[in-house]
Amino acid sequence: MKLVIIDYGAGNIKSIQFAFKRLGVNAVLSKDPEEIAEADKVIFPGVGEASSAMEMLKETGLDTLIPKLKQPVLGICLGMQLLCEFTEEGNTKGLGVFKTVVKRFDNRVKVPQMGWNVIKDLKSRLFKGIKEKEYMYLVHSYYADHCPETIATTDYDINYASALQHKNFYGVQFHPEKSSVAGERILQNFLEL
Repeated sequence: MKLVIIDYGAGNIKSIQFAFKRLGVNAVLSKDPEEIAEADKVIFPGVGEASSAMEMLKETGLDTLIPKLKQPVLGICLGMQLLCEFTEEGNTKGLGVFKTVVKRFDNRVKVPQMGWNVIKDLKSRLFKGIKEKEYMYLVHSYYADHCPETIATTDYDINYASALQHKNFYGVQFHPEKSSVAGERILQNFLEL
């Protein structure tokens, strides 16, 4: 299996690469559109600010390639948010795969949300073997609004979509690569899709 982690300058790529290595898979880091298109599975990571991350995607043409991918794609954290239609962060137009918008948490709570929180309302093969209210590690100031593509939710001041799925595209707001055994199980489930 050829697993590619998109390396566009806004990713937590090393920790993701090490997580897959622990699962026995050598993930390739690449920003080459041809190599990404030929992969069996694709990881779309992201850490940082949405508008600058989107600019980096545009510079390499990945903004047009990613939404057209046919193999399983997993967006992680900012990667998931960029797969949405729009994010308030930098008033950034997203890739439009998930039909929802990304909003900033209200200042009533500590922003960013940083640490362990539970995921619930699990609705996908991505969560096979994961129990309701399993703890995952999150670090984010923005969240995806609910939509029909929501496959997991989390509460932090409000209830929001912590995972999304549309056809072959999956997105998780949490960091499975930093979420212990349960996070590794989600990555293994992705490999088995």
